[in-house]
Amino acid sequence: MRSLRSCAICVVDAKGKVMLEKGLPCEVGDIADCLNSSGYPIKRIGFEAGTLSQHLFYGLTSEGFDVVCMEARQVNVALSAMRNKTDKNDARGIAHVLRTGWFSPVHMKSREANGVRALLSTRKALLNKTIDLANEVRGLLKIFGLSLPKTVQHGSFDGLVRPMIEMDEILAHAIIPLLDARRVLYQHFLELDRRVKRAATRDEVCLRMMTVPGVGPIAALTF
Repeated sequence: MRSLRSCAICVVDAKGKVMLEKGLPCEVGDIADCLNSSGYPIKRIGFEAGTLSQHLFYGLTSEGFDVVCMEARQVNVALSAMRNKTDKNDARGIAHVLRTGWFSPVHMKSREANGVRALLSTRKALLNKTIDLANEVRGLLKIFGLSLPKTVQHGSFDGLVRPMIEMDEILAHAIIPLLDARRVLYQHFLELDRRVKRAATRDEVCLRMMTVPGVGPIAALTF
């Protein structure tokens, strides 16, 4: 059983007898040292899918252990019959689930695949924040009777708004910081967008998918 900072370890033998129970920091090195120094042969390590799944899976695999990540819903169903929900008891229950084989393993994506996912998520987050700031500026301008066209290209937004507010000191003090922040975010978004497109043009699968009408580099990488 694990959380972001700590984890509970339970080692059981083939008959289900508890051989070791211990609480540790949720770090690969601490877990590996504990298991290696336990004096018991470790056949397999199992944990339920969660935030640190990739970190623990690849970290413990590199330490030479046979590691399996178990489908969280099945584990939760198996543990739901337990009266006392504690990390220690959950770890014991997960150990028995692993021993009996009543679980479905979760496919663990490669670090490269998760890196692409992180790139796409960061790109999307920057674009959303850019849009949020643009909408905030639009709302402030309306208070002063100024309205922008319904559709403004992201790259043209700054050049359209600044001339409207530079002659008004009150507006300039209030809105220019938003425009400056939006411009920086948009520049970082453009850089990430270029990285995404470069990654797509170097991947054979993405190039094949991009031959389908309507599928661009972003959609190709997402799938």
